[in-house]
Amino acid sequence: MTHMQRIVRRGALVAFSGLSLVGCSDFLTVSNPNVINASAIDPVNDAATLAASAQQNFAVAHGWFAMYQSWMVGETLVAETFPTRNEYGRREVLNTNGSHNSDVWQPISVALSSASAVLNLTLPTPTTNLSYARAAAFKGMSFVYMAESFCVGVSNGGGPLTTAQMLDSAVASLTQAVAVGTANATADGIQLANVARVGLARAHLQAGRTAEAIAAARAVPAGFVFNLATIDDPAQRTRLGNRLWQFTLDRGSITVAPAYRITDDPRIRFKTPAQHNLAPQDPASGPFFIQDKYPAFNTPLRLASKLEADYIEAEATGTTAQLAFIALRRAANNQPAYAGSQAAADVLTEFFEQKGRDFYLEAKRMGDFRRRPLNVRNLPVPGAPYFKPGFAQIGNQTCWPLPVQETDNNRNFPRS
Repeated sequence: MTHMQRIVRRGALVAFSGLSLVGCSDFLTVSNPNVINASAIDPVNDAATLAASAQQNFAVAHGWFAMYQSWMVGETLVAETFPTRNEYGRREVLNTNGSHNSDVWQPISVALSSASAVLNLTLPTPTTNLSYARAAAFKGMSFVYMAESFCVGVSNGGGPLTTAQMLDSAVASLTQAVAVGTANATADGIQLANVARVGLARAHLQAGRTAEAIAAARAVPAGFVFNLATIDDPAQRTRLGNRLWQFTLDRGSITVAPAYRITDDPRIRFKTPAQHNLAPQDPASGPFFIQDKYPAFNTPLRLASKLEADYIEAEATGTTAQLAFIALRRAANNQPAYAGSQAAADVLTEFFEQKGRDFYLEAKRMGDFRRRPLNVRNLPVPGAPYFKPGFAQIGNQTCWPLPVQETDNNRNFPRS
């Protein structure tokens, strides 16, 4: 078992939203091994487990975001009948959508609150404490995901946050993660600091702070990659397994969109209907082209890398840097040289095409679309018919609403 797998298994034991008191009245009573006795937890001694749980809570959210965003930005088509999930493919997600609340909003909220809970503990050696570094990194990344996807955010039951406020909150937490992780100086600490540097570059770029984005991206060392580990545990697949494979194999929800059925680029891996025996949950969705980037429950999910940092630096630097990086990525993936227009807008569109291939199904394209909506191709077109019958035409959403469960029950949310 790898170090990251041990962290995942340890983190799977605790979810801050589900701590319960349990007792045993007689010898016939069997305790639930998935329920933690809250009175038995020592916040200081158990801080590493609590921080690992926060990391795993984020990993759960990441899997959901990668899938739901893929429908919204046209990486995949919704191959199932659930109206709530087809709303994403139609770019018209309602605030009453039950899947939106349970699969998207709740996981990112739990990730954010559990990381915040660790940071609120009084732990020894705070400037070098690895639990602080881990919690700050994944609190910051939770804010990044929320800012890129939701029109308005909320943190720990507080009032509404604008996109700018969410990004500023991300920067604050990620800056802390860089400082503490670097000072910790262990391999884990340095790794978390580099995750945070990629997140910082991403947040600054989304906020329009190009100089800060470039500085953070350049600080990421060559060859850096951080993967969220997954485990093929039949009893814990929804929490520990690869979400994209789960909803390919078990649910039949994800079919590769036509624009990504690219046969000559190793970055887009899929199987045609003739190459597998799976079926879509909704036969009306047409031939089932399954993603093959994540072919097993234990396939890891890349979260942060020097490659992403280099993309951020090139975008923030300008057209010449973008052209150079386009050439680099095309050559690395056996693609012919770019022969298109040299105009800045056209170069940026091609730049995002290469980025979209490199990070297919990695929950990055929605942020790119919100930042540069005219340069990200292959999205569902507003006003066009949906790709299968029985549904309204495609809408024009660019971000997701808060679920009504949040706005109705949050006392700090303004009432109209």
